[in-house]
Amino acid sequence: MKEQDKIIGELALKAIKMSANRPNEVERSCWVVVHEYLHGVMPVEYDIREIDEALYLNILKCVKKNIS
Repeated sequence: MKEQDKIIGELALKAIKMSANRPNEVERSCWVVVHEYLHGVMPVEYDIREIDEALYLNILKCVKKNIS
């Protein structure tokens, strides 16, 4: 397994736990875990720091695959 795949899997698992399998929370949870991974802190309200969109989309895809 590539290192990137391992990171995606770990972050996807964290997003799944955070969303508690609520489909309406999955996208937000993915964004939060990517933000925390890249910036070292959870986002605060109105946080406008950029995230890696490709990483976010890969994590979202992995989450959706694992909860459906």
